[in-house]
Amino acid sequence: MEELQIKTNSKQYPLLIGSNILTELPSLLKKMKGKISKIMIITDDTISNYHLQSVLEILEPVYKLTSFIIPSGEKAKSFDYFYQCHTHALKEKLDRSSFVIALGGGVVGDLAGFVAATYMRGIPFVQIPTTLLAHDSAVGGKVAINHELGKNMIGVFYQPEAVVYDVSLLKTLPEAEMRSGFAEVIKHALIKDVDLYHWLQKNILSMSDLQEKKLEHVILQGIKVKAEVVAEDEFETGIRAILNFGHTLGHAIEAELGYGKISHGDAVAVGMLFAIRLSERHYNVDLFQSSFITWFESYGYPTNVLKELNPDLLIERMKRDKKSVEDKIRMVLMREIGSVEVVEVEESLIRLLLEEACHG
Repeated sequence: MEELQIKTNSKQYPLLIGSNILTELPSLLKKMKGKISKIMIITDDTISNYHLQSVLEILEPVYKLTSFIIPSGEKAKSFDYFYQCHTHALKEKLDRSSFVIALGGGVVGDLAGFVAATYMRGIPFVQIPTTLLAHDSAVGGKVAINHELGKNMIGVFYQPEAVVYDVSLLKTLPEAEMRSGFAEVIKHALIKDVDLYHWLQKNILSMSDLQEKKLEHVILQGIKVKAEVVAEDEFETGIRAILNFGHTLGHAIEAELGYGKISHGDAVAVGMLFAIRLSERHYNVDLFQSSFITWFESYGYPTNVLKELNPDLLIERMKRDKKSVEDKIRMVLMREIGSVEVVEVEESLIRLLLEEACHG
């Protein structure tokens, strides 16, 4: 087991990573300040079948527990399920000495974290990620729900008390889910870690290579990039926006297709390829986008999905992105591998390249 300290201006907390480390939960919680009156575990109807009972058995001898199960998928990041979680917490008489545990992937972590942040004006929570994708979302304190007009538009920054990353929980994930999470690993490499980029190209030739020590390595290295950025800019007033590389178009694709029709990682992968192409035109450099397309296709990313979509509708979605200012689209662009920045981009250029991708 390895421990990494996540440091922000508002809080420092541990991230534990290893295999079969859920048994560390009681001792970790005992280190938290004050007595814990009750723990509410929020998970989804897929993860609950695999892992909820194990967590209950580990914690039941020590704590009073209750659990709330949401549907799997982006549809659960809604006002309705946010309200249902609060209703359950109130009925179970959670108080300010209670804890929330987010047992699941990014959807569960975002929703449960937002519930914890707003219940009685804020109670502590712990992240237990069960997906590769959650290596990104579980760290840094971004918690939110979706609005039909935009993803993650309603939320706050609220740091967990700890993150417990038991990689043995990832063994039940289908390949599509691993691929979705791996897109965020690629993102972390491209924005800030050239060594990780070269390591991925050499060592991860397919999703089947994401096993044991290699899996732990990509998770830890990806989290280190995220942690470094978050330590510098907790509330996304500056550099933290680079973590949205590929997300401006990626989120637009998710919303336009309908949440859940394409995985977050698949959409972000397409968004990164578009951002690389846009970077080539904006900076007048050759980033060898065609080689990135070949690399992404080797993992199974749907690089042709833009052909199904309308450029005008995508642009309108992109204008609602949180980085946009006064209806101007701002995107994370790449000068070179490992070096990116947020740039205001001419809508005409975005439209031209989208039309090439959508109709080409």
